[in-house]
Amino acid sequence: MKISDFQTKDVINIVDGRKLGQISDLELDLRQGRIDSIVVPSHSRFFGMFGSGTDVVIPWRNIVKIGTDVVLVRIDDAKVYRVEEDDVGVR
Repeated sequence: MKISDFQTKDVINIVDGRKLGQISDLELDLRQGRIDSIVVPSHSRFFGMFGSGTDVVIPWRNIVKIGTDVVLVRIDDAKVYRVEEDDVGVR
């Protein structure tokens, strides 16, 4: 699977059915050769570039299923969402 294919999928939380958005980026562990987390822009961002500059970072372990059109994640507690500041708004 290409990263561009991954970015077209909607991210859905199976706990509450909420659509979190689409994947904008991936965090990689280059030493281990694996994906650490997926990055979903906050709702206030426009095309992932303008807005408050925050991203929702979802650990890979929280991904339940990667389907044709969606990525299902399990986020039981809102505190699990890690929000990162990004000064320029682009990763």
